[in-house]
Amino acid sequence: MDWDPEVLPEQRERTLVVTGATAGIGYFAAERLAATGAHVVLAGRSAERLGTAEAAIRTQVPDASLSSLLLDLASPESTSGAVSELAEYERLDGLLLNGGSMSLRAADRTPDGLSMLLATHVRANVGLVAGTLPLMERTAREHGATARIVHTSTSFVDLLRKGVRDVRHGSRVGVLAYTRSKAVTEMFAYELDRRLRAAGTPVASLVSRPGVGVDARTPRRPGIRDETIPIQRNPYTLWAQGKDAAAWSALRALTDPRAQGGDLYSPSGGVKGRPARLTPNPLTQSPPPDALESVWKQLEALAGVRLPTTGDRAPA
Repeated sequence: MDWDPEVLPEQRERTLVVTGATAGIGYFAAERLAATGAHVVLAGRSAERLGTAEAAIRTQVPDASLSSLLLDLASPESTSGAVSELAEYERLDGLLLNGGSMSLRAADRTPDGLSMLLATHVRANVGLVAGTLPLMERTAREHGATARIVHTSTSFVDLLRKGVRDVRHGSRVGVLAYTRSKAVTEMFAYELDRRLRAAGTPVASLVSRPGVGVDARTPRRPGIRDETIPIQRNPYTLWAQGKDAAAWSALRALTDPRAQGGDLYSPSGGVKGRPARLTPNPLTQSPPPDALESVWKQLEALAGVRLPTTGDRAPA
C-alpha cells in the first residue's frame, strides 16, 4: 500500500514529543500530529515562540491537545530539566528529534566549548533518549504497543566517503560539519535499535530524512510563516517542497503501523516527494564494530549518560 501523507493513522490517547516545534518542519509535524488526536508536547527554547506555535496550531486544529516544554538543546542543564519534566507525564509514546542549530559557523560554540552542531544535533538527543527510555518502555508495555524514537538526518550523509570514528572531529566547512553530525546521528539511531531489540525493549529507533523544504513553498501560519518572518532564500526553491511536506518522512516513521525499528524514510524523489523506505547507508548502518563501539562510548561520555549496554547488542 502507498503511504498517504494527507491521511495519518489516528494517534488518539498517545503522547508525542516534537523538538524544534516552533518553526519549519518541527512545527508542521506537530500540527499534523495534533490533528490525529495525539497529545503533542511542543519542545523549544523560547516560551514566547512556543506560545506562538500553540496558537498557530489551534487555528488549524481548534481542539488540539497540546503542552509546551522549554528545551535549549545547547544546554545540558536544560536537557536534564526537560527529561525531569517529561518523567512526570503519565505516558510517552513517541519522540521526534527534529530540533538542532543550523548555524554552520565553526566559531559558534556552547559555553562549555562544544560545537553548536554537535551539541544540539547529537549530545542533547543522546541525553533525551537516555532520560526518556524508561518512560517510553513502561508506556509501551502498559499499552501493548511499540514506542518510537525518530532521529532526523539528511541525504548529505550519502556524500561522505569515510565513516566517523571521532565524534568531536568536525570541519571548518560548515556543511561538512553538519553532515558529520548527522552521520553520527544515524550511527546512534541504528545501533540504538539493535540494542533495544537485543534487550527485548518495546521501543523502536528509526531515521528520517526530510529532503529539501523551503520557505517560499511553505503554507502561511500566523507567526510561523507570514509577513513577520523573513523568507530564507534557497537555490533549490524551483525543485523543492514546502516545510509542511518536508515533515512527511518523520511523520511516516512515527505513525506508519508498518514501520519497523532500523527503517530509514526519505522523499522518494530525494529532494521532494512522498516518503519511502530506503536502504540505509552502510557507513552509518553497519560500520566496523570497533568504530561503532568507540562512537557509542564517546556518545555516553559526551552526554554524561548510560545507554543500553554492549552486552545487550545484537549482531549487526
